[in-house]
Amino acid sequence: MEDKRNIPIIEWEHLDKRKFYVFGICMTMMIRVSVYPFTLIRTRLQVQKGKSLYNGTFDAFVKILRTEGTAGLYRGFLVNTFTLISGQCYVTTYELTRKYVSRYNNNNAVKSLVAGGSASLVAQSITVPIDVVSQHLMMQRKGESMGRFKVQNQDGKRMLVFGQTKDIIVQIFKADGFRGFYRGYVASLLTYIPNSAVWWPFYHFYAEQLSSLTPKDCPHLLLQAISGPLAAATASTLTNPMDVIRARVQVEGKSSIILTFKQLIAEEGPWGLTKGLSARIISATPSTIVIVVGYETLKKLSLRPELVDSRHW
Repeated sequence: MEDKRNIPIIEWEHLDKRKFYVFGICMTMMIRVSVYPFTLIRTRLQVQKGKSLYNGTFDAFVKILRTEGTAGLYRGFLVNTFTLISGQCYVTTYELTRKYVSRYNNNNAVKSLVAGGSASLVAQSITVPIDVVSQHLMMQRKGESMGRFKVQNQDGKRMLVFGQTKDIIVQIFKADGFRGFYRGYVASLLTYIPNSAVWWPFYHFYAEQLSSLTPKDCPHLLLQAISGPLAAATASTLTNPMDVIRARVQVEGKSSIILTFKQLIAEEGPWGLTKGLSARIISATPSTIVIVVGYETLKKLSLRPELVDSRHW
């Protein structure tokens, strides 16, 4: 039976793929530039012991800006841009999986859940090594490091960005070998697969609920822009405990998810599992609005010419 919806969903077969990828890379880069400082702050908050350095998101922002300057908010950013590759793999896997699942089940919640989880599995396999290096660069405070590895200065001078990256890569490889670049891989899968699998069904659920409560002439894009952050807040709250453990496993070099969990509870109690949640939601809200508006606009711009005027998208 066809899934009758108030807000039509642009599927993979409706898209001009060349436009989709070109516009998608540009959009993703702009989003990363805008939200990266909050990603850095969230990671530092999750890794610090108690409140030894920062008292919260705003306090961390002010202190980093004061002591390290604007560049401090973008430590590891250039390395992190390589995740553009995983971003394109994510959307491709998501759309293709939706198309495949629709052969067997046309329920949108099922398609979204399976496609979201599958896309995250593919993306994380590419992203984790980049994340490991990027997070260690995020931990480089002025004159010291919050993590296991510290960038070595040469003759008292600061290394160039890629010199720092190379130094961190060498240190990780010497300490842990190739496996070091996949440290926290399982924890990442346990964080991001559920997050992605939950986000998409909630996104479409909230959009449909809002559609039923608003006038028919209300722009679809506005409803989607509101639904995205609501879904992100829901998914972030549900998966934040695993995200805290993932960050600690990757940055502190721990090998056991269970032992990391027990140590966190012993040191900081259950509230330790909420660390970085506000920064995560704060960063997720504007970024999700931009992502949703950008992604839905991207799909509309990438529609095959013969479909542009075929219905109200």
